[in-house]
Amino acid sequence: MSDGDYDYLIKFLALGDSGVGKTSFLYQYTDKKFNSKFITTVGIDFREKRVVYKSNGPEGAAGRGQRIHVQLWDTAGQERFRSLTTAFFRDAMGFLLLFDLTNEQSFLNVRNWMSQLQMHAYCENPDIVLCGNKCDLQEQRAVREDEARELAEKYGIPYFETSAANGQFVSQAVDVLLDLIMKRMERCVDKSWIPDGTVRSNGHSGHTDITEPKTQEKGKCAC
Repeated sequence: MSDGDYDYLIKFLALGDSGVGKTSFLYQYTDKKFNSKFITTVGIDFREKRVVYKSNGPEGAAGRGQRIHVQLWDTAGQERFRSLTTAFFRDAMGFLLLFDLTNEQSFLNVRNWMSQLQMHAYCENPDIVLCGNKCDLQEQRAVREDEARELAEKYGIPYFETSAANGQFVSQAVDVLLDLIMKRMERCVDKSWIPDGTVRSNGHSGHTDITEPKTQEKGKCAC
């Protein structure tokens, strides 16, 4: 795929406390590499990847491949950047909510992040995938898998135990989120929740603005 050759621009936002591994997670997804020396994200950063999405038909047959340009926005977890982070919520179509399996407080704070999403995202039930990161550090584990799965079930969202270090379930978590987004777009009659610039006409659209998104009127997504 060339730089301008894609059907959809999909923006995901990675959320979670500082130090849970959001930057390393996204870097592992886009570059299949792990860098243990990442410094704390200040404000907002992003990474990009091109993928081909094939939806499954009613009988399991794969449909035509859709060319997707995925933008993965990396947010600062510190409280002092919270107002900047929430400004980007409404322009994102899906959310990767991460906590650190070796840090119980980051797990307890998942509820706070969910509250923020319900207040600031494009609708009250946005597509979210919960990730318990650093599953490779089993000896330091502080959060039980059944606890995390119970919380995910409470919110009705998928849960993965991931490792940015070795790549375990990183791609799968993002793939599931992309599938949720694409299926939401397919079934929604009201398309007003979809950000401008998401759908390309014949693979060509105007310039993609990656500056601070415009404020939109929040609505209840019925799809």
